[in-house]
Amino acid sequence: MAAGPLALTARRVVTAALDLLYPPQCVHCTRIGSLLCERCTAQLGPGPQRAVAGLDAVRTRTVFEGPAMSAIYALKYQGVRRMAEPLGRLLAEAWPGDGWTADFFCAVPLHARRQAERGYNQSALLANQVASLIGQPYVEGAVARVRHTETQTHLDAQARRENVAGAFAADPLRVDNLSIVLVDDVLTTGATLAACAEALRASGARRVYGLVLASAVYKAADAGGHASPAEE
Repeated sequence: MAAGPLALTARRVVTAALDLLYPPQCVHCTRIGSLLCERCTAQLGPGPQRAVAGLDAVRTRTVFEGPAMSAIYALKYQGVRRMAEPLGRLLAEAWPGDGWTADFFCAVPLHARRQAERGYNQSALLANQVASLIGQPYVEGAVARVRHTETQTHLDAQARRENVAGAFAADPLRVDNLSIVLVDDVLTTGATLAACAEALRASGARRVYGLVLASAVYKAADAGGHASPAEE
């Protein structure tokens, strides 16, 4: 479940104290003061409208380029877990409020092997942050990656769909007849979100939504290639 208010408050107090001793730098422009400075944040335009098979709706906060790309890379590949806090606040801005009826949030899962290598699931960190900010429950393990898959980085759209087909399974005891919000960091072709949604619906989920931090610059007509290097 998501961290409670007291735990989040304590974490912020510790973070503030550390920031006084070791001022953070913007991961994009290196300006001192915050992990993602106001000037770089202001460059983050709205995310494009996207549709993904199996999802009732999907929202993206911005485009995967510039400061957003730097921030996601820092969170995902450089071990900067604290990036989940400013990025979680940004992602919460994409929440449509009463437009979606959600019972809980969950994250697109990593396979246990990849999570052990990285030490954490960046999408789970984002989901936990967003759930706390908007006052919704976060549930871990509602959907699991049951098959280790090749990285999607260099695969075209069709290969991505084949790569993740049957890679996920959901727990009917946790999802049956419920409305669920899937959180992820980057949306490219939508193959991973679609496969997760398929697993959730097969286990009885009533509705499945997608809330994603950044949409890759992806053209449907160019489905033969140009995948995002940040997608799992």
